[in-house]
Amino acid sequence: METTDTARNDDAYLQHRRLNRGAAGWVLLAGLGVAYVISGDFAGWNLGLAQGGWGGLLIAFVLMGVMYTCMVFGLAELSSTLPTAGAGYAFARRALGPLGGFATGMAVLIEYAVAPAAIATFIGGYVEALGLFGLTNSWPVYLVTYAIFIGIHLRGVGEALKLMFAITAVATAALFAAAVGLAPKFDAARLFDIVPDGSAGSSAFLPMGISGILAALVYGIWFFLAVEGVPLAAEETSNPKQDMPRGIIVAVLILVVFGALMLVLVPGAAGSLAMSTSDNPLPEALRIAYGGNTFLADFINYAGLAGLVASFFSIIYAYSRQLFALSRAGYLPRWMSLTGKRRTPYWALIVPGTIGFLLAAITQDGALLINIAVFGATVSYVLLNLSHIVLRRKEPLLERGYRTPGGVVTTSIALVLSAVAVVATFVVDVFAASITAGIFAAALLYYWFYSRHRIVAGAPEEEFARLARAEAELKS
Repeated sequence: METTDTARNDDAYLQHRRLNRGAAGWVLLAGLGVAYVISGDFAGWNLGLAQGGWGGLLIAFVLMGVMYTCMVFGLAELSSTLPTAGAGYAFARRALGPLGGFATGMAVLIEYAVAPAAIATFIGGYVEALGLFGLTNSWPVYLVTYAIFIGIHLRGVGEALKLMFAITAVATAALFAAAVGLAPKFDAARLFDIVPDGSAGSSAFLPMGISGILAALVYGIWFFLAVEGVPLAAEETSNPKQDMPRGIIVAVLILVVFGALMLVLVPGAAGSLAMSTSDNPLPEALRIAYGGNTFLADFINYAGLAGLVASFFSIIYAYSRQLFALSRAGYLPRWMSLTGKRRTPYWALIVPGTIGFLLAAITQDGALLINIAVFGATVSYVLLNLSHIVLRRKEPLLERGYRTPGGVVTTSIALVLSAVAVVATFVVDVFAASITAGIFAAALLYYWFYSRHRIVAGAPEEEFARLARAEAELKS
């Protein structure tokens, strides 16, 4: 059983660990949700064509779209009920206890710390494709990108979210322009130009057979990865009970539409085979479709950088808030949750950013980093959906600002699909998944032998759990 640290349960401790309340309404939250993910439309998803062909990636997109939509409905309920910066950790803490909360928080943190590193490699690919600065190695791009956008976050959440919203608007306009430009060049035959490899069930539609669907799931996830981070802004939201459900649901619906457009039009105009290995698929598809460079291709190339930057920028926000919450509650070293005059958690921004930069610079492998991020994500999805189901059963009378349509049936569908997605990470890259699983296991050992004895009861996420225990004792 965990030991509560009462010596730190005072206002002085929390005074140095406060965020800026009221900085975001539901429109900014919806923009944040789209920003988290929009880079996935510009690069990364297309690598799934090499794993399962167009048919395999299409089925993966549909399955993961269903999983995310069902899960988002559950998160809309949870975030309106327990609005804290801990988000996933807070939900699982209330439903599954401190170990479940810590496990969920660490899985989310792995996802959000590594995803920007993967995106940084794609930013480097877009910069090289434009021939900017004469770069042949992208590590300076990674360094500058991390330094600039961590610096902006250090200035304050209000400024950061508004800038992120503007960048996301540019990226969204670019996706729309790409769709308009590619649509006249669409030819359904180009979707099926990957030669079947003879695997069980292989065909023009599924060139890698049935197994290709499972392998493509990781890249189906990339169309949506990190939208679940919207609830991390709960403590900085004007009215979380109303704004959180509205913001996250609108975000996932926008992402489904844009993901479907890119999946159909990009390989349909340039060919699945050509797109299966591209680092900058949208501008490359336009150049192939039109037989050379065009103004639109260059515009999409530059605007694609905006899309990648939007996700990079917003996921930095997400990892800092998850680390802040875990640190504030004592699960991770407490100094990481300190906030400055502008109420920004500076160490929670800098430490994962440094790790992410090193991962990007050392590996320079976007596909590897995607697999690591997706492993953390899928583990957290299992625990998040389970948390919704358990909390519905355990506390049916808990006041909820929003109720999930379909209740536990909806999140049970997401739970099954997320468990399948965990398996898929091992199918795609057993090395990356195993290494990440080892890091996750080491974190659990850290909790068991050290941090569970140093939990801060005054942290908001712990306060929710303490109140739940008190209410249960009164009823018994």
